Amino acid sequence: MIRVLLVHDIHLLRAALAVLIAREPDLEVSAAPWTRAAIMSRAVLPDVCVVDMDSPEAGGPDGLRRLAGRAPAGPADGSPALLALATAERPGPLRRAYEERALGYLSKNASPDRLVEGIRHVAKGERYIDESLGYSFLQASEIPLTRRELTVLSLAAEGATIGEIARSLHLSNGTVRNYMAAITRKTGARNRVDAIRISRGAGWV
Repeated sequence: MIRVLLVHDIHLLRAALAVLIAREPDLEVSAAPWTRAAIMSRAVLPDVCVVDMDSPEAGGPDGLRRLAGRAPAGPADGSPALLALATAERPGPLRRAYEERALGYLSKNASPDRLVEGIRHVAKGERYIDESLGYSFLQASEIPLTRRELTVLSLAAEGATIGEIARSLHLSNGTVRNYMAAITRKTGARNRVDAIRISRGAGWV
């Protein structure tokens, strides 16, 4: 039996996907929003985590690492394998999933059969990539910002102040300002607000 944890913030979609997955005789599914995902993961010890990468929580300071207890690396080290649900128009979440060593990448426009197929593949430690996300992976590789810069920018885009970002990431205010200056320079933006606008338009955050 493959234990699956489905993490999605939209209750209706989460419930519908859970019912769909539970129909398979070899899959046992639990579901949770991101706010309860880490607790649920420790409770059910899933083999596979199916996660909505478009949630702000997925790009937070801990995000996927908190969900798995440590950086997901597949079943070999005892951590759950990660199957990321993403959209082709937003390469930023794809990059975050890749940097956390996700094994699977599935478009949200994929069929239910592809979702089940993806779960079974990553449960065996096999990589699974939806071909419709291929161009988005190319775009993700061209993002000029580092992972830490993307995290800082994601928090800023949620409305966090310099002080709040610093406390969240255990940094000094000056370090966060330096990150924001680098982000502004690399994106060709005029200021912080413009950097957020450019990055959102490009699908980086």
